[in-house]
Amino acid sequence: MTGERLEPGGEAPDFTLPDADGNPVSLSSLRGQRVIVYFYPAAMTPGCTREACDFTQSMPELKAAGLAVLGISQDGPAKLAKFREKEQITFPLLSDPDRAVLSAYGAYGEKMNYGKKTMGVIRSTFVIGADGKLEKAYYGVKATGHVERLRKDLGV
Repeated sequence: MTGERLEPGGEAPDFTLPDADGNPVSLSSLRGQRVIVYFYPAAMTPGCTREACDFTQSMPELKAAGLAVLGISQDGPAKLAKFREKEQITFPLLSDPDRAVLSAYGAYGEKMNYGKKTMGVIRSTFVIGADGKLEKAYYGVKATGHVERLRKDLGV
């Protein structure tokens, strides 16, 4: 049930997932603009909160550069809504409880956690071009400093 890692230049797998309010959001509906899709292990945890807050703080610059952001985890919409309200997150958080999209992007699989091999969400970020092709794929990123590095790579 683990997906292959994706490479830049390939087609980004399309998906439709419910957001924190239960409304369906499709990647294909954002065709024509660049999209950052990032996968995180769990809402309300310290690293995931740091990463979401960093994206929120960067939204004005990312939007100005024509970039949309989608955050995806296994959390249900109700938990995502709480996370969004508590941290004042300003971009859609999507729910992937059966891990189909996580797997399609290679963001679920074996990873090291405190020195032990476990199955779980691999913190990953993808930049998808306006044409639906992957521009960048980052796997196993650290929450702290990731958004800043991403912005440097994108020149934003």
